[in-house]
Amino acid sequence: MARAFGKSVHDQSMGMFARTLEAKCHRYGRGFVKVDRYFPSTRLCSRCGSLSGPKGTQGLSKRTWTCACGAVHDRDQNAEHNLRAEGRRIVAEGRPDT
Repeated sequence: MARAFGKSVHDQSMGMFARTLEAKCHRYGRGFVKVDRYFPSTRLCSRCGSLSGPKGTQGLSKRTWTCACGAVHDRDQNAEHNLRAEGRRIVAEGRPDT
């Protein structure tokens, strides 16, 4: 039971952080975009765009992986690159902040 309570507190904290960040971006005239939570940022190769990264819960322990195109990715850096690119794509499409 304590685990579920801790998770709900964590979820609320992340939600509050996102709302605060969105408000600050609006206040200072910066863009704020939420990328879909199911966007495969860690599995997507940032060089060729293929979904060849490790998947499932077993893939969470793999910190680096090699794509079929030969690119070697650090999981977190690859996700950061993909999320930035997706956010920029959403802004370029002219979709409203979500």
